[in-house]
Amino acid sequence: MNRRARTLIVAASLACTALSAQADGDAKHGQKLAYTCLGCHGIEQYKNAYPKYSVPKLGGQNTAYIVAALGEYKTGDRWHPTMKGLASSLTDHDRADLAAYFSSVEPPKQAEACVACHGKNGQGTTDEYPNLGGQHADYLAQALNDYRLGKRKNAIMAPFAQQLTREDIAALSKFFSAQPGLETPSRE
Repeated sequence: MNRRARTLIVAASLACTALSAQADGDAKHGQKLAYTCLGCHGIEQYKNAYPKYSVPKLGGQNTAYIVAALGEYKTGDRWHPTMKGLASSLTDHDRADLAAYFSSVEPPKQAEACVACHGKNGQGTTDEYPNLGGQHADYLAQALNDYRLGKRKNAIMAPFAQQLTREDIAALSKFFSAQPGLETPSRE
């Protein structure tokens, strides 16, 4: 059997394991297990000491992806000394529970009205609604303030924005700007 076929078989078995594990995940238990994870993943803009890069955000991540990633750290298919040590101590159920917890993390309370049109992670639910994920926080805050003050007119946005406080606008702007999505195009 060639290397590519073995890789596909391993990937398929990991996917099956991830799918079966996610069905069994207990988010409450995962939240308890996540205490250690939050030492790095729970700090906004935290940089890893070695190698130096931003620690990934896990809140709202796909369950199967988290299960698979933790499995890859355990087997050594992904390299990071801290993650390998942590993942090596986890059972299949622990990985499923952690994945259930992290995938259950919801947007801030103020975003409940936003997700109907702009999606849980800021990706518009239809082509008519703009994607907000990854947009600059100050731009989002300006747009919401403009709707709130009547400087931007829209029959849907105005009534929602008029109910927001400055603190709500700051929280929403920060949340949606931190989501993956929009990028500045290259000038090349």
